[in-house]
Amino acid sequence: MKHLALIAAFAAPSLVLATPDPSDWDAVMAEAEGQTVYWNAWGGSTTTNDFIAWVGDRVAEDYGVILEHVKLTDTADAVTRVLSERQAGENEDGAIDMIWINGSNFAAMKEADLLFGPFAEQLPNWAVVDSEGKTVQTDFTVPVEGYEAPWAMAQVVFMYDTADMVAQADMASILEWSTANPGRFTYPQPPDFLGTTFLKQALVDVLDDASVLQGEATDENYAQVTAPLWEYLDALTPNLWREGRAYPATGPAQLQLIADGEVDLAISFSPGEATAAIANSQLPDTVRTFVLEGGTIGNASFVAIPYNSGSASGAMVVANFLMSPEAQVRAQDPNILGYGTVLNMDALNADERAAFEALELGVATLSPAELGAVQAEPHPSWMTRIADDWAERYGVGN
Repeated sequence: MKHLALIAAFAAPSLVLATPDPSDWDAVMAEAEGQTVYWNAWGGSTTTNDFIAWVGDRVAEDYGVILEHVKLTDTADAVTRVLSERQAGENEDGAIDMIWINGSNFAAMKEADLLFGPFAEQLPNWAVVDSEGKTVQTDFTVPVEGYEAPWAMAQVVFMYDTADMVAQADMASILEWSTANPGRFTYPQPPDFLGTTFLKQALVDVLDDASVLQGEATDENYAQVTAPLWEYLDALTPNLWREGRAYPATGPAQLQLIADGEVDLAISFSPGEATAAIANSQLPDTVRTFVLEGGTIGNASFVAIPYNSGSASGAMVVANFLMSPEAQVRAQDPNILGYGTVLNMDALNADERAAFEALELGVATLSPAELGAVQAEPHPSWMTRIADDWAERYGVGN
């Protein structure tokens, strides 16, 4: 996370204007044909990788765009690559054409003027995005302003094996249960995004008033605000799997621990993940999902285009397709991904709405009503500092 501060500190003279012009869609499609788009995206999930491969098949078929999935373990690596290219004067046809991005990485690229755009709100399928009801115009409190396009909605849920435990009401009850059942819970090791998500959710839940997290973390407020988190983790960590001396590296590795009967509880950012994992025989059919009574953190997943992409037209075509009803209904299918949609159902035609209504959400997927309140993401500055502090306090080898 520390190198993101260097990225944010790197100042460019001005924002990059969107060329080609996304409002001239016929010209964009004409230019996109034959382009290869290198999409740098997290590659730690087989189901997500399969979905991206399907997207590649569809954009090749309809638009002649070749999509190459560059699998990442840490999105910050892609951000650093774009920064390095700018510092080296490689301002045209960079190695990265599109990034699955969120939070501190988006904030850093936007601050350093490393993004192409604005483009998102001029894409044809923006017309069916729920820009009022979904959190698609801010990213971890940072205004998007058209510099990234949404393609999925996520909300924190906890997957648990009903054969061994019951749903928990809040983080305090998770601590109480973990103390009574040591070794039966863990979370992915930060800076994995699910690991840092657990830290954020814990902080939001243990604070009496989490609104302070909507502003930036400062030297003056950071220690006092985060003190309850470290108190909570000091109590929780000895009762984690392997006494907190080791952590699963990724979300899928966490699921494998449930499948192997080593833990009973795991965090997810996809309300449909448990159902999809049951359908794929990755989890036992006794697994179900719960949310905390006070609500859980939710956000949108976005794609952004680096300022020096040589295939910006192709990247916009892919971004637009990701917002299409066809792609959105496939992503929401719990047998495929189980992601929430960014679309406004009232903006769709009857056939498109029917496709969503026909989806069987599955035995372990909570309905929108059951998911309850969505808590706001903290400003990214909190997570940057918390992840660094977590590594010093609890990181493996400490």
